[in-house]
Amino acid sequence: MSLPIAPILGILSDNLRKRGSVLPLSKRTATGWARGLGLPRGGETILYTGQMYQMIPALEVMSAQMAALENSFMTRFFGIGRVFNKFVNLSFFMSLSASSEKKRHSNQVLRDIAGLLREAGVEFGYLYEEELYAGALVHDEGMDEVFANHARRVAERLKKQGVRRLITVDPHTTNILRQVYPRYVKDFDIQVQSYLEVLAEAHPEATEPVNGEVVVHDSCVYARYEKMFDQPRELLRAAGLAVRDPELSGKSSHCCGGPLESLFPAEAHRISGARVDQLEAKGKNVVTMCPICKVNLSKAAGNRLIIHDIATTLAACRRQAAPNG
Repeated sequence: MSLPIAPILGILSDNLRKRGSVLPLSKRTATGWARGLGLPRGGETILYTGQMYQMIPALEVMSAQMAALENSFMTRFFGIGRVFNKFVNLSFFMSLSASSEKKRHSNQVLRDIAGLLREAGVEFGYLYEEELYAGALVHDEGMDEVFANHARRVAERLKKQGVRRLITVDPHTTNILRQVYPRYVKDFDIQVQSYLEVLAEAHPEATEPVNGEVVVHDSCVYARYEKMFDQPRELLRAAGLAVRDPELSGKSSHCCGGPLESLFPAEAHRISGARVDQLEAKGKNVVTMCPICKVNLSKAAGNRLIIHDIATTLAACRRQAAPNG
């Protein structure tokens, strides 16, 4: 028995309407990554996480639960689960169940991004608890009315905060804010750039080779919808790494299976497994630039590959190349 799509999407849309995110997080969880960094509160230029990295540990718990329930008689009770979720935030318990190590890793990626931007001389602030999830998932699943209302809510908050420029940290948030919001929000004129674009424009000084090579897995969203595949490679080469491309890269990149994970876990695993085979044919160290890609490929790869986030890789290379590194 396949998973019941309507109740699952209903829970996600109810969460967005009622709690501001498809997987609502506590303020402490959402903003904890910035603790101790001294990032200015607000400003015209904002590092906008969209809470995507922070949600990943809870999303992993949810996807594991969905995979276990696929073809189970328990799927008939999902409608009751939606009713219950309206009164009790079920995703709160997913967050509690998430691995502490994975929470630390997600936070570290964001800290590395902030560090790389600062090293490049970029000045930016952070909205802390005022930041909202951008709404990519509900848009991708076709819940237009729910998405439109949420997009207007996000835009109003950004305008109230005086934000003129957003530096985003993942492909889904980048695309939804840059390409989709202007279609749903009147006069949405905030500049949106991925941190990878910002870093590439800063032309980081090339470092000595670090005697390493990486296989690049392109995010479908970055490569196909944002035409952004050169910048990650430029940054990796400038960091001293040799870059290898798998079969199907750039605009023809193979999907990680992520978009199907919550609704069709078995099919998502099949797709990610095929991608792992392609990546493994070129090397063992793989770099991704999307937290969803990293999760899906890591699960499919097991011990066959080491999957890195590009921010962590770039930060590690810069530290290694430092005089006292």
